[in-house]
Amino acid sequence: MGCCSGRCTLAFICGMQLVSVLERQVIDFLGYQWAPILTNFLHIIIVILGLFGTIQFRPRYVTGYAAWLVVWMTWNVFIICFYLEVGDLSRDSDLVLTFNLSMHRSWWMENGPGCKVTPINPPPSWAPEDHRYISISGCLMDFQFIEVAHSSLQILLALMGFIYACYVVKLISEEEDSFDFIGGFDSYGYQGPQKTSHLQLQPMYM
Repeated sequence: MGCCSGRCTLAFICGMQLVSVLERQVIDFLGYQWAPILTNFLHIIIVILGLFGTIQFRPRYVTGYAAWLVVWMTWNVFIICFYLEVGDLSRDSDLVLTFNLSMHRSWWMENGPGCKVTPINPPPSWAPEDHRYISISGCLMDFQFIEVAHSSLQILLALMGFIYACYVVKLISEEEDSFDFIGGFDSYGYQGPQKTSHLQLQPMYM
């Protein structure tokens, strides 16, 4: 019963992770954030493998999923520090999230709740010709705090997933040990009763 409950909870957490990261993937695609796009894609694959391992009693898959969650939490802590400009980090840097391939920022910068985008014409002389120059005002929440909230949600889900993944691996291992103890797959194997023949041949006289 405990294993079933733990597995069901872990499967639910994996489902929540998939839904939340797919939403985040769409937002990052719209904002041309290439580093998060690649990381999200890898996360989606490993969560699917973790879900498969949970359903099919594969402790190695669940263990790999738990190990990845440590990396995923570290990545999201970095994203939080990046948008809050902790230390020498600057959210205006093009190299970190876009690989210096574009000057795009977070999609939430222009599309956040209450944000009003006003094009500025003519653009300043230093602005690139293939980019528009805009003014953003009226946002109910700054885009960096929305990104921080998304990363915080990912850390919370990853922490819950890590705890339940360790719990499920422990339960599966205990069940396998218990099954071996009662003779499920012991090293001695099963040998059926051997029949011995006591029939003796007697000569026949015609």
